Amino acid sequence: MPAILETRQRRQQAILAILQRQPVQRQAELVGLLQNEGIDATQSSVSRDLQHLGISKLGQGYYPQTDANTGPRTDRDQVAGFIRDIQAAGPNLTVIQTAIGAAQRVAVFLDRSGWPEIVGTLSGDDTIFIATRNGQAQRRLRTRLRSSFPE
Repeated sequence: MPAILETRQRRQQAILAILQRQPVQRQAELVGLLQNEGIDATQSSVSRDLQHLGISKLGQGYYPQTDANTGPRTDRDQVAGFIRDIQAAGPNLTVIQTAIGAAQRVAVFLDRSGWPEIVGTLSGDDTIFIATRNGQAQRRLRTRLRSSFPE
């Protein structure tokens, strides 16, 4: 059993190293890159490793949770680059446009933020609807969003 653990840890370290030096768009591509480095991997093992490492596909590829130059990234930093537009849509609805495939991750960040203005979120692939109690809460939320995620 310890040999299996060592193999998994080695593969996961290699995955992080690969993602830090180049973009990867598909798990099959990552399998090939690992095999080029002499590391045995299958698509299912890579999928489990990515999940264990907390790495998900955002936009056009997989990105590591940390940046080698700056250390661990905050949750806000991880989602900030995916927000494309913030607009009011009525007195208590705000719409955020994100990069394709990133809306759910941004919505989870917003749901966990604890911001009192947010009643709830609903996300699709690249759009998030945020409900607020009233227009005043919506204005505070939009101000907070724009200061946290400059466009």
